[in-house]
Amino acid sequence: MYYLSAAALNRFTASCGTFINIRMMQISAVDFAARKGTREKARKAKVKKVVEKIGFIRHDMRNKDKLKLNLVNKHIDDSWKQVPVDNCWVGKYYKWKVYTTQEAILCHRETHHPTMYNLPNAPLFAHIELNMQAEKITRFVDNFQRMVAVPHKFAHTENRNIIAFAKGQDILKEASDAGATLVGGIELIKEIQSGDLQLSEYPFVLAHPNILPDLVVIRGLLKKSKFPSPRQGTLGTNLAEMIEKFSHGIQYSAEKNEYQKDFGSIVACIGTLEMDVKHLENNLATLLNDVNSMRPKRQGKFITRVLLKSPPSGETLKIDPFLYIPEESKITSKKAAEEVAESDEESETQVKVTMKN
Repeated sequence: MYYLSAAALNRFTASCGTFINIRMMQISAVDFAARKGTREKARKAKVKKVVEKIGFIRHDMRNKDKLKLNLVNKHIDDSWKQVPVDNCWVGKYYKWKVYTTQEAILCHRETHHPTMYNLPNAPLFAHIELNMQAEKITRFVDNFQRMVAVPHKFAHTENRNIIAFAKGQDILKEASDAGATLVGGIELIKEIQSGDLQLSEYPFVLAHPNILPDLVVIRGLLKKSKFPSPRQGTLGTNLAEMIEKFSHGIQYSAEKNEYQKDFGSIVACIGTLEMDVKHLENNLATLLNDVNSMRPKRQGKFITRVLLKSPPSGETLKIDPFLYIPEESKITSKKAAEEVAESDEESETQVKVTMKN
């Protein structure tokens, strides 16, 4: 079989008296497939993609439908329920029984008797529930952590190592006698700078104001949470009192619930069951007054409920905290009352506008 080019074929036809202009096109399956793919891409490029615009969604509201959680209001109000009239009742249909602090402690002592749990010196915990609503409806009290000095000491299971910085032998000796784990001045700062001393072993760092300018060089090592400050109670002239507070006081933290921002809780140990009942009650009263000092400037309760627990027992006993603190906040100044009223009106207006939209 012979093949002729286009030019040769034209010359042949011209010699025969006819002229045929033939243009040969080389067509193959591969070229056709390439063009077909190019055409499909072009068609797809012409299709307009519609992007659905979504407004701003808070991080805690994203993928909320995927959680599938049964959210229940954590603020328990059983004031509408009946009071049981006998010694046997179904708990969910009646009010919680309210014990006095002394009765609750004696009940826990019975369950921890050697004939039962055999833990007569078990720790006693106060579970405090808070209404974290701030002055405005849309605002909430921030999480806070505090240390409160209690009138009656007890053994803590947590690390309470204290490092104290000061200048002057008299002040350092006073701090050492008060119970500080480690005391020192500029030499101690140099040891920390060189890495010979690890600050991770000391959860509490206290200081006298006379050494504060020298502490600036290790501010990065101390971090913001550990650097002495008057607001945290870790900077002051009375080192002995501060050391006593951080050695034997009650450390607690209030945290908002992740899904219900107006609900907060505190779990703090107020002593052990072998302590005197009056001593435990005094520690509890001191703790409640310190927590109540953080209440926002608004009407209503800040501490809503207090329960006493002592592991490993699952018994939960409710007490009345308003024997030790005022139940309702008293806004004394007229200006403060007007500010709260204005903020409430603004919040209500914002809520109404949101509901209309």
